Amino acid sequence: MSNQKWLMPEEKAKRIAVGAIVAGVIVVVFLLAVIISQVVEIYVAKKEQARLEQEIDRYEQLIEEGNRDLEYFESELGMYHQALEQGWKTP
Repeated sequence: MSNQKWLMPEEKAKRIAVGAIVAGVIVVVFLLAVIISQVVEIYVAKKEQARLEQEIDRYEQLIEEGNRDLEYFESELGMYHQALEQGWKTP
């Protein structure tokens, strides 16, 4: 009878240890999944940020070119060339 008293707590201790190990492994796997998903999200966000910065640079360049064209067409020389293209004759 005394052997059964000692076997029961030892068996319970083994079960508790196995349960704790399983729970620990599950927590570690869950944390790794969260970390990996966060790293992927950061990578995707940085790629999107780089793409948007390139697009902003491209639009700024288009605005600068448009401003130069506007200045030209508002100048006397630009108006003169436009008039010639529309069929006007020089006096």
